[in-house]
Amino acid sequence: MSPALSSPENTQPLWNKSFILCLANNLFLFVFYFAQTTILPIYIVNELGGSLAQAGLAMTLFMASSIAVRPFSGLIIEKFGRKKTLYVSEALFCLFSFAYLFADNLSVLLVVRFLHGIWFSILTTVTVPIANDFIPETRKGEGMGYFVMSINLGIVLGPLLGLTLLLSLSYTGVAAILAAIICLGFIFCFMIPIQNPLKKELALHKPRLSLNDFMEKKALPVSIMAMIISFSYASIMSFISTFTESKNLLAYASLFFVVFAISMMSLRPFTGKIYDRKGPNYVVYPAITLFAIGLIILSQINTVTGLMLAAVFIGMGFGSAQPCLQTLSIQRSPKDRIGHATSTFFTCYDLGIALGSILLGLVIAHQGYSFAYLLCAFITALSLVFYKLCVDRKPTTV
Repeated sequence: MSPALSSPENTQPLWNKSFILCLANNLFLFVFYFAQTTILPIYIVNELGGSLAQAGLAMTLFMASSIAVRPFSGLIIEKFGRKKTLYVSEALFCLFSFAYLFADNLSVLLVVRFLHGIWFSILTTVTVPIANDFIPETRKGEGMGYFVMSINLGIVLGPLLGLTLLLSLSYTGVAAILAAIICLGFIFCFMIPIQNPLKKELALHKPRLSLNDFMEKKALPVSIMAMIISFSYASIMSFISTFTESKNLLAYASLFFVVFAISMMSLRPFTGKIYDRKGPNYVVYPAITLFAIGLIILSQINTVTGLMLAAVFIGMGFGSAQPCLQTLSIQRSPKDRIGHATSTFFTCYDLGIALGSILLGLVIAHQGYSFAYLLCAFITALSLVFYKLCVDRKPTTV
């Protein structure tokens, strides 16, 4: 342990310029992603004449291509290098962001969503090992926690921005602003001093492909846990806009995410320290419980007060659980397998969102929102059994 502590890397401050640039690029990426995800169902239902099931399909197609490519992302990064992979994937992601401006019918929109998901998959995989390079060794857990927080901020700021703009602009106008935002984020990429893996590291890779080339087994149990949680969160991410509209509360949907953000941010400094000092169990169990309570409250609301109360519990719960699980998946994996661990985590996470978007869309269409949110609350609570049996049974190094 002492050699690691005395290495030059550990004398660096956590908030160095390169790490901040990585956070900024990641934040802009997820602001765009979650803004589009939130306003797209409204566009499909109100302007394209689609159904809720078709809105769910638009979400699922994006995730389907992302999931299909995700297992290959680690290999792509190894073959072309981190710098080239980042530049090309983000450039193409920006290009397809403008394609939404011309998607004036459902068929074109579904094609755009499918192709866009490919570059999202590669881009979100390569950003993690790049950011990890600029985090001091002794502060990996804390640093990755803040990196994941940039995603959580995107979860909040994206829908907030999208819904707020949609109140005064057309969908095309909002899509144009979002495309400009992701292009602005792309600029940060050129300021990051990216280092590719050494040739010696690449030489250790076997020329023959195996399951180990596509996933990190040590990260799999935690990743499956994340998949269960993301399935439930799909009910928020994909349908909170149409849900609030059905309750005549659409004007307060953006406020939902403001309260969500405040709740999440208020706990993050404490949950990070608790994770480092006492271990993930002290974060996961209460966080999942709060998330389930928030979903139960959401299933019963008819007023703004109820909506805000649900936002508090969901923000504290999901906002604490998701970064904790991703950090845990990385910590349980070898250092040279961080890219594969990230790929495994996001493959499962994306799969949960994809399944949740389409299956919950069908549930809502047949049983209504209240039943769907109660179902998600039950699934979320049940996930603690999986965590206890399959994740908690292994010792964790923190």
